[in-house]
Amino acid sequence: MTSHRGLVTKAERFRKLHDAGPSPLVLVNVWDAASARVVQEAGATAIATSSSAVSWSLGYRDGDHVPWGLAMAALGRVVAATSLPVTADIETGYGRTDEELRATIHAVLDAGAVGINIEDSGDEPLADTAEHSRRIALIRATADDRGIPLFINARTDTYLSGQFPETAYQETLARAHAYLTAGADGVFVPGVVDLHVLHELSSHIPAPVNALAGVGAPSPMELHDAGIRRVSIGGNTAKAAYAKVARVATEILGDGNWAGLAGTRSHDEMDALFAPSPKYSL
Repeated sequence: MTSHRGLVTKAERFRKLHDAGPSPLVLVNVWDAASARVVQEAGATAIATSSSAVSWSLGYRDGDHVPWGLAMAALGRVVAATSLPVTADIETGYGRTDEELRATIHAVLDAGAVGINIEDSGDEPLADTAEHSRRIALIRATADDRGIPLFINARTDTYLSGQFPETAYQETLARAHAYLTAGADGVFVPGVVDLHVLHELSSHIPAPVNALAGVGAPSPMELHDAGIRRVSIGGNTAKAAYAKVARVATEILGDGNWAGLAGTRSHDEMDALFAPSPKYSL
């Protein structure tokens, strides 16, 4: 188990990855131990979970449907599988009461994660700004009481929800400033990849802005040039992996074609991801 000092060190390292520099922090989101190891092996500097990918892997729909215990257990396995800082997607907090939210943050820290995504999409059209800000302040206080500089990435679904067709930009800025005042460290704005809009948002939000990318989105460096300091791909990693499973299964169950298995990792290569497989600690 990571020591308190080790957790602080990881948290500080993760925080520095958001500093302005020649390239953005790029996160290829994972959902289990193997995906975390593969992403680390590919050269990642940090690991982020995807709540949708975790939910699907456990047999649940995305959107606060996975049971708390299963979500926290999955996070623990991810953290144990990597030496990198881990940030956890906790959806709306896996609980509506203050006690439940505190329990989630304690469980995140106990697992060894040093960052979270917390979103405001739990209500229609979105959670009340003041109430969500209060919850962010509670998270900040809970982590501070533990002496851990947890990186709080405040996700706002102003664009993704489609609920503000004419005022999404103004609503995003208002929520971003409220969430940062409450104790958030960064702002995540999924649903927009227009470089002009992202440049305007990043220019007026005094904190690292996170964009959600995927097929058709600008490259990480184009996003960086627009002022984005953090780029993630959410459930797209898992969707790509499961699409591959679907293609392989369709080919084998259809005409018995094994071509889909070409280029796969060997059994030894997969085992090597976990050898000698001690739990990382600092």
